[in-house]
Amino acid sequence: MADKRVKTRDPDALSAARARLYAAAPTGEMSLGQSVRAMRKISGLTQAEYAAHRKVSLQALRQIERDQGNPTVDTLNKLAQVFGLRVGLVPIQPAGLVVECKKGR
Repeated sequence: MADKRVKTRDPDALSAARARLYAAAPTGEMSLGQSVRAMRKISGLTQAEYAAHRKVSLQALRQIERDQGNPTVDTLNKLAQVFGLRVGLVPIQPAGLVVECKKGR
C-alpha cells in the first residue's frame, strides 16, 4: 500500500511555478517573502524542513516569508542557492519606463 503522506507532484506544474518565480522575482512582481515561499513550495518542503535543509533558523525563514525581519545576504543566498539564484542588485524602475542613453553624454 502506498504511503498517503507522500503526495505525487505534477512535473509540468512544478516547471510552470519555477518559470513564474524566475520571471517575477527579479522584476519585483513578487516580494522577497513571496519568492522564498515559492521556492520552498516548489521544493515540496515544510518551513521546518526547508530551514533545516538550507541551514537557516526556522524563525528566520518564517520572518522572511512574512516579509519581516532583516535577513543577511548570506541567509538569503543560502535559501536561493538551490534554485541557482543569488542576491543581487536589481534596477528600481517603474514598469514600462524606458531609459535612453545618448552618445557623448
